[in-house]
Amino acid sequence: MLDKVFIHELTAFASIGAYDWEHTIKQRLVFDIELYWDFSKAVETDDVQYCLNYAEVSERILNFVEGKPFKLVETVAHQVANLLQETYSIQKLRIKLHKPKAVAQASSVGVIVERGFE
Repeated sequence: MLDKVFIHELTAFASIGAYDWEHTIKQRLVFDIELYWDFSKAVETDDVQYCLNYAEVSERILNFVEGKPFKLVETVAHQVANLLQETYSIQKLRIKLHKPKAVAQASSVGVIVERGFE
C-alpha cells in the first residue's frame, strides 16, 4: 500500500532562465511535491527511521536547485524527479513546479512532472 508524503510551496531561489539577463538575478521557484511511499512500517513501529524524512528531502532539493544554473523549468523538474527516484527509491511521484510572475498576466506558470502513474 502506498500513502502520500507531500511538500507544498517549497521555495527555492535559483539562477534560471532562457535569457542571459535572467542569470544575473536569483528567481523564485515554488515546488508542490507528492511522494508515494509505503510508510506502514513507520506506523507499526512509530519509529522515524522508517519514514521518508521530508526535511531531508526538502534540503536536498533546495541544495540541488540553488547549486547550479538552469535554463528551463522543465529541466529542473525532470532532474529533481530523477534525484528523488535515485536517492530515495521512489517509484511514484508528482512534482508541480511554479515560476511565479514569469508572465505578467499570470500569477504563475510552470510544469508538472509525474512518474509511476499508469
